[in-house]
Amino acid sequence: MLAIENLSVSYGETKILRNVSMEIRAGQVVCLLGRNGVGKTTLLKSIMGLLRPQAGRIQLDGSDITFASPDVRARHGIGYVPQGREIFPQLTVLENLQIGLLNVDSDHQPILDEVFGYFPALQSLLSRKGGFLSGGQQQQLAIARALVMRPMFLILDEPTEGIQPNVITLIGEVLENLKKRGNLAILLVEQYLDFATQLADICYVMEKGAIVLHGAMGELDPTVIKPYLAF
Repeated sequence: MLAIENLSVSYGETKILRNVSMEIRAGQVVCLLGRNGVGKTTLLKSIMGLLRPQAGRIQLDGSDITFASPDVRARHGIGYVPQGREIFPQLTVLENLQIGLLNVDSDHQPILDEVFGYFPALQSLLSRKGGFLSGGQQQQLAIARALVMRPMFLILDEPTEGIQPNVITLIGEVLENLKKRGNLAILLVEQYLDFATQLADICYVMEKGAIVLHGAMGELDPTVIKPYLAF
């Protein structure tokens, strides 16, 4: 579904990503682990088209999107749940969801019903402004806003950060259900190894802008991964 080949990205004279390669297939959850500041969010922004690479290539479902604009990538099937959620605080829950639905030509109600099945609490909050939601409710809304776009490739940047345990459990259950559909590829960026271990098929570990470990989640020794997560 997504193939990244030798991607390098810089901010000015500072190189942030160094020859990063990654492959994510439909029906897989791939987890990207690493401490803050190693380049994880830069990689996600590059996939989204918010940053322009100096070298390398990105392919989505066989199409080269290396230099495509963010809106083209969204229409092509990338959904993005950014770190910090970034919902629209002055818009209601329904209006936030309608922003995601701008990319969808089919009947919206079945899509909304499906999303409310994943996150039932949102259905009773449709008229509430996003800025008045709790952190856990905002995270549910951010994921729901991406899902209503019917993406083929879903990116989640640290969805458990600052979230209460019961919502973390709910998010895990939703991702498991999405994985079972078999037609969606998921890239999950996390710092919490336990959450990643429960969900991921494949794990990549970043350090100083490069991939330093890579393999099936069940085959990687947690004691080898943990030093790359500790400060």
